[in-house]
Amino acid sequence: MDKKKHIPLTGFQVLNSASLNKGTAFTEEEREQYNLRGLLPPKVVSSETQLKRTLNNLRRTHDDIEKYIFLTALQSRNERLFYRLVINHIEEVMPLIYTPTVGQACKEYAHLYRRPRGMYITANDKGDIKEILNNWPYKDIKVIVVTDGERILGLGDLGANGIGIPIGKLALYVACAGIPPHQCLPIMLDVGTNNVEYLHDDFYLGLAQSRITGDEYNDFVDEFVQGVKEVFPQALIQFEDFLTPNAYTLLNKYRDEVLCFNDDIQGTAGVALAGVYASTRISGLNFKDMKIMFLGAGSAATGIADLLCYALQQEGLSEEEARERLWFVDVEGLVVKGRKGLMSHNKPYMHEHEQLGFIDAINDIKPNVLIGATGAPNTFTRGVIEAMSSVNDRPTIFALSNPTSRAECTALEAYEWSHGKVIFASGSPFPALDYEGKKYTPGQGNNVYIFPGIGLGTIISKALVITEDMFLVAARKLAEQVNQEDLDKGMIYPPLNTIREVSYNIALAVAEDAYESKVTDSERPDDLEERIRNYMYDPDY
Repeated sequence: MDKKKHIPLTGFQVLNSASLNKGTAFTEEEREQYNLRGLLPPKVVSSETQLKRTLNNLRRTHDDIEKYIFLTALQSRNERLFYRLVINHIEEVMPLIYTPTVGQACKEYAHLYRRPRGMYITANDKGDIKEILNNWPYKDIKVIVVTDGERILGLGDLGANGIGIPIGKLALYVACAGIPPHQCLPIMLDVGTNNVEYLHDDFYLGLAQSRITGDEYNDFVDEFVQGVKEVFPQALIQFEDFLTPNAYTLLNKYRDEVLCFNDDIQGTAGVALAGVYASTRISGLNFKDMKIMFLGAGSAATGIADLLCYALQQEGLSEEEARERLWFVDVEGLVVKGRKGLMSHNKPYMHEHEQLGFIDAINDIKPNVLIGATGAPNTFTRGVIEAMSSVNDRPTIFALSNPTSRAECTALEAYEWSHGKVIFASGSPFPALDYEGKKYTPGQGNNVYIFPGIGLGTIISKALVITEDMFLVAARKLAEQVNQEDLDKGMIYPPLNTIREVSYNIALAVAEDAYESKVTDSERPDDLEERIRNYMYDPDY
């Protein structure tokens, strides 16, 4: 803003540019320079006063969806003020721009629609995808978050309404890891929807047709990936909220070809592994000796298990020994050999064991950690928590399903039913609570602790691919940043208000791993730490 040539726009053009607008914070000199005299109230207001006013107005709104709309409008009007608000008040604002509020916002997205955000590439655009990608005005794209809307959080097929997820995730890339906003691109691959409600909704803005599948779907996504490689060659592609079979197919097809990862599979795995690592500092257990049980056998649960299996092998266990410590329960009970209809990613976790129901399996196998990734609320019942408490002095319970309404149990239920013994974390936030005179702060096992740092580290190192080791490194670095004060409160993740420093440290570790493992053509710079700091976006005027 210090040189006029950097802003060719003037007057209302500047005020209508989200990235340039400072509103009433424009100085007298800037108002003269950019032809803003008479277009703003006369008083020059400090950014601190702007932030205070914005926060006051946000808090005057009591409905979370209205708050979401307010924040979306702010982001479209004054981008820097929006990100300063998110960074300074992350614990209050993140649940409004992402889980749990984003789930309801996506369900209602077509009805809440105000202005276009991100890109929509439809099944009808096959053959023209590269041309459409070129319509995006910014070319230096570093991160793309893309979804096809088929499995949004635990809410199912939301079709084109799922664009809210990439928009929200990229806001967190900016706020939590400092990726500049103009280098972020949310994309909706609209291949139709099988949500009958939306197909008959006049307000629905996506393709009003059933989803394409099979070769037609795979060819469409492949054209998209190849188009990104050509138009945005430095972009990281984050696959988000794809149905499990497609999620694994796309990850396995492209993970060694382009810079990409699937956050539901790998990001969730990283944050869960970090939580398990940190929990051992409370339980006193040795990580490699632990048994871990999963309720749910979709992409999130098996993604966690795959990374845990890899981490256990790094502790000296064989692959067979590592898998013996990982057990799955689904709607039909314990996953055992001889079961029919299991998907390929489930089969490595079949055990030679009698078929048991959920609670019987807990009592027989005696897992130290129970991880829920079902999308089905209230599945960690009193009986489940009591069973875990009977076989453990300090049971670890992860209720990871999002949004909050889909959590397997609440924090209060976990603490009450375990008589305060539980080490608890959830995917969406639960407030701090008192139980029998002791204050507990439930940990939030949110992927935001992992994916922004992974993205920043790969951008800085110019990594060509994202490896499994990067998620292992990220999980270890995240767990290291939980201090004793946090543990004493029952937390197994750092406070959210430290997330920028957490992401920086993860990015540094991931970049170091990229250089050491030779998955980048770049040499490690001597000033790596300084380069990361200097790259990170600062929203101050």
